[in-house]
Amino acid sequence: MPAKIITTAQQKGGAGKTTLAAHLAIAWAGAGKRVAIVDIDPQASLATWFALREKTLAERPAVPGKGALDHHAIGGWRVGGRVSELARDHDVVLIDSPPHADTEARYAIAAADLVLIPVQPSPMDVWATKATISLASAEKTPVLLAFNRVPPRANLTALMVAAAKELGAPIARTRIGNRVALAASMVEGLGVTEAAPRSRAAAEITALAREVLKAAG
Repeated sequence: MPAKIITTAQQKGGAGKTTLAAHLAIAWAGAGKRVAIVDIDPQASLATWFALREKTLAERPAVPGKGALDHHAIGGWRVGGRVSELARDHDVVLIDSPPHADTEARYAIAAADLVLIPVQPSPMDVWATKATISLASAEKTPVLLAFNRVPPRANLTALMVAAAKELGAPIARTRIGNRVALAASMVEGLGVTEAAPRSRAAAEITALAREVLKAAG
């Protein structure tokens, strides 16, 4: 079966894009998928996390998913070619693109089967999402919006979901709450499905991981 190539993108910073990418990658690896994460963000946050992960796994060899995930830092025009190479040996290739960088994001979006757009339930985030949808539309790449860092205030979330629907893009049924477990597991170089597998956060990530792969075709 051909690899699924998924790009996380959001023109507005602070949406939790990289954190979400890491947790999804671990969920797929834990489910037996061979996963490559491609980091084209100059901040290299995923590279820092992955280095910490390798140290943690060396000390805790029983962690599920060990060896099923690898990391690659790539920039510029080389993204498309390198992603095609990785797709031959992996089930999922996940590209984490930088915010505020149309050129870099365009390369990542053009290479993808699906663009996953994290959206925080705030007016600024919903408005900013339109730019990312436009980039994907120009490259004829399908998108999926995923509400991330969702607070317990149901009224605000409902208003923002309604506003997002007006953008005309599909919205994931699964919403990721603003949960401490997500950040706490990153500090250890782990995903929440590894560090707290019975938590509500892990259940949400697992559900979104399945939904994203289905949307990728």
